[in-house]
Amino acid sequence: MRHLLAACLILVTALPVWAGARHTVLMDVLKVRELSSILHEEGIKFGATLNRDWLDGQGGPAWSQQVTRIYDPERISEGIRAGLEPALEGELLEDAIAFFASDLGLRIISLENAARRAMSDPAIEEQARAQYAARQGTNDTRLVQINRMITEGDLVNRNVTSALNSNYQFLRALVDGDVYTMSDEEILEDVLSERDDIAADTSSWLGAFLTLAYSPLSNEELTLYADFATTPAGKALNAGLFAGFDPLYEDISYALGRAMALNLAAEEL
Repeated sequence: MRHLLAACLILVTALPVWAGARHTVLMDVLKVRELSSILHEEGIKFGATLNRDWLDGQGGPAWSQQVTRIYDPERISEGIRAGLEPALEGELLEDAIAFFASDLGLRIISLENAARRAMSDPAIEEQARAQYAARQGTNDTRLVQINRMITEGDLVNRNVTSALNSNYQFLRALVDGDVYTMSDEEILEDVLSERDDIAADTSSWLGAFLTLAYSPLSNEELTLYADFATTPAGKALNAGLFAGFDPLYEDISYALGRAMALNLAAEEL
């Protein structure tokens, strides 16, 4: 009986290790570390914008170092993983790995990351937005599949909600840092006042990004990807990514707000 119990304990304790290994495979095929590096670079640029708009460009090395720490790539990777692990297990996890480990799946991830980097250039972003806008209202078969993915994944609403929550946390941090005096209700009202503008901008950006990213794919390949996105595994992956990104960027936004409050206070001394 003791030998049997020991064997069962080994099996039970091995399960999380196996599950963790498979989630590591998922992270690898999704190239999450590469994406985290891209998001880190975006964060550095956003930090420069905050420095210009809020600190009159006087943040200096101290502000740059704070922003670099806040957008730590390892922190971003772990935040994404924290959302994916509970969302994808068993068959859902294996189906997601199988798709993104395929030639098409690997190519799609590479295209998405390349497009994300490319759209950090304002000129390319503007051109991509214009191309997407020009296709709206047409029977373009590629646009149909892209809009299908946006709709099925509820990508606009999910991204808008994430942006609003992040903005709320940034303002809350400024209030906590004595930059502003506002109640929670006033912060929420201020944030929600921008909802329509954020929704319009998000819809345009998403369409532009997906149009640019998938432009090298054939119609058949794009349809196959759209089909996968509507499967249980595709939906679970989408939910898991947002489950990771949402709290991650709320924490990042709050940290940025507190860092900004400290810098503004230092300016007043």
